[in-house]
Amino acid sequence: MELVKPAIGLLFWMLISFGALLFILSKFAWPAITKALKEREKSIEEALHLAETARGEMKKLKFDNEQLLKEAKEERDAILKDARKIKDSIVNEAHNKAHLEYERMIEVAREGIKNEKMAAITELKNQLAILSIEVAEKILREELSKDKKQDQYVKSLVDEMKFN
Repeated sequence: MELVKPAIGLLFWMLISFGALLFILSKFAWPAITKALKEREKSIEEALHLAETARGEMKKLKFDNEQLLKEAKEERDAILKDARKIKDSIVNEAHNKAHLEYERMIEVAREGIKNEKMAAITELKNQLAILSIEVAEKILREELSKDKKQDQYVKSLVDEMKFN
């Protein structure tokens, strides 16, 4: 029961041991503890500062990435626009070439038809001339089969030659 009701001697020795402990702690432990706490506080502040710097850099990188993405999209759109223009010009050029080729083929066909027509007309004229000569020859043979008519025809030819 002496611990529940401490005596004056016990209080004295407890106070001396507490004072000695307080003296030893204040002389040796407190400076080390405060130094460690200050270093820890300093390292935490540095870590917070580095984290804030990293956050700022991340924001900057994010902004830069967004800018790059925006520029890439604009460049892609410009390239697609140019590609569409080139496609349209190639299609128009091919259409124009096809139209010119069509016109040339039509002209060649017209020329061929005209030449064939002229050849057919010439052939028809030649056949008509041959038939006319054959008919005239047959008529002349029939008419000139008699001597009197033959003499009369020769005289008429001679008379015509004198005038020409």
